[in-house]
Amino acid sequence: MDKQRVAGILNEIALYLELKGENPFKIRAYENGARIVQALEEDLETLIRENRLGTIKGIGKALEQKISELVMTGNLEYYQNLKAEFPPGLFDLFSIPGLGARKVRVLYDTLGIETIGELEYACKENRLIDLPGFGKKTQENILKGISHIRTASGKYLLHEAGSMALDILKELKDCPDVKSLSIAGSLRRSKEIIKDIDIVAASDEVESVMNFFVSLPGVADITGQGSTKTSVRLRGGIAVDLRVVSPEQYPYALHHFTGSREHNTRMRHIAKSMGMKMNEYGLFREENGSNIPCSNEADLFQALGMAYIPPELREDMGEIEAALENRLPKLVESSDLKGIFHFHSHYSDGSNSIKELADEVRRQGYQYIGISDHSRSAYYAGGLSEDDIIRQHEEIDELNKRYHDFYIFKGIESDILSDGSLDYSDEFLERFDFVIISIHSQFRMNRESMTKRILKAMDHPAGTILGHATGRLLLSRDGYEVDMEQILEKAAERGTALEINANPHRLDLDWRWVRRAKEMGIRLMINPDAHSVNEISHTGYGVAAARKGWCEKEDILNCLDIEGMKAFLYA
Repeated sequence: MDKQRVAGILNEIALYLELKGENPFKIRAYENGARIVQALEEDLETLIRENRLGTIKGIGKALEQKISELVMTGNLEYYQNLKAEFPPGLFDLFSIPGLGARKVRVLYDTLGIETIGELEYACKENRLIDLPGFGKKTQENILKGISHIRTASGKYLLHEAGSMALDILKELKDCPDVKSLSIAGSLRRSKEIIKDIDIVAASDEVESVMNFFVSLPGVADITGQGSTKTSVRLRGGIAVDLRVVSPEQYPYALHHFTGSREHNTRMRHIAKSMGMKMNEYGLFREENGSNIPCSNEADLFQALGMAYIPPELREDMGEIEAALENRLPKLVESSDLKGIFHFHSHYSDGSNSIKELADEVRRQGYQYIGISDHSRSAYYAGGLSEDDIIRQHEEIDELNKRYHDFYIFKGIESDILSDGSLDYSDEFLERFDFVIISIHSQFRMNRESMTKRILKAMDHPAGTILGHATGRLLLSRDGYEVDMEQILEKAAERGTALEINANPHRLDLDWRWVRRAKEMGIRLMINPDAHSVNEISHTGYGVAAARKGWCEKEDILNCLDIEGMKAFLYA
């Protein structure tokens, strides 16, 4: 049993214990255990066989025994007994935003609700209005949540779809008849939500490639197979379309199946205005039907008098006009980033020590890291007391003495409280090199109140970066109601940097707002919001969002080197 499944079962146990009203410390132990297991770099089975699992911080004897039983036998009696105490559909209710164990237990005990369908029916019958702890607003929010789940079906986050696509691509490269190969569609454009995967291949042996494709081990069902296109559904659930064209047609097909519908329509209009016809098979002169040969996409754009348009920009949002006038931005690249902020260490809810995080970030070629654990109001995430922070700063000072080409900046992710104030006193906040200000509670304030709350926090002189500005969780929770234009205006006025939270579940700021922020001259910062060394890789998704927002390296704060960052923070 792999560590992802083990972590999932430990999290399920925590929820079942909450339903039973068990001791909070016992519940937290299973939640922490899940997080630790998920972040493990060593093989779990090896740790168990060598009796080293119990030496890991946070894994007590009881937890060690249960994880060992689960991994070595594929089953856990304790887990099965807990599950048996509740109806099988009850656990699905936890997927609805705002429904915790206490509310689910009330729904089950009072109304006998066991499934999402029963809950939806009860809401439409207004049965939750007079239920203790619920009311009309809660009922409305539950219905919105259920609607979100319904519409989210068949949609995948960028990292989920990307991972499955890369696996298929890797296997297809083993086919000897494939000459060229690329991911296309919304995935190549780095959209945050993906419905299906598009792949374009070049080959002179179409049938051979199609047969190779449908025989791949990851394919669950063949939903269509033709002379140029084959559609399948992977075992992971997502649909994949493979289009195979001749090597000569490949550049045109790759462009066509990458761009949005709007981009492609606009490109065809441009071609027509130049006396050409454009489609997935070529670029043809209307006067005699001859094809204009292009060996790659760059040649295709050049034939139309355009600069090359990066895939992320192909949304018909002004990129074609900019390409014609040779004023496209030189988009930021991952290699431009000199350091990264927003890391949670084991001082709060992270899985690694500060040294472990710093060493790995340094190993990956960065010049600095910004540690920003949760502030004290986030008690559920092990928010730091003032004594904790003093101790942490002493540790960082000692670590910085050991590095000569790397630096650890002292930060905090300070909660924006309901009245717009920040955690800790003004004097204490002065201890930090930077302060990320974020909302982690009371998401349901109305638009005016939420906007005022954030604006007040941004006026605080200690605030350096506004974290995950809308609070959205993709395919799970919409962002809170807030006037983003006012937030951007305040950021421009105050010089507050805006975070592009690179966690693929957030990607917040949305790339559309990223572009607006760039236009207003607001500095942005790409942060992984990492809780373990494994999540440093999230940074790449933030880079993709920045590129979709037309950002150049000058727009991204953490493209500054160590001295540049110090100058910015200590100005």
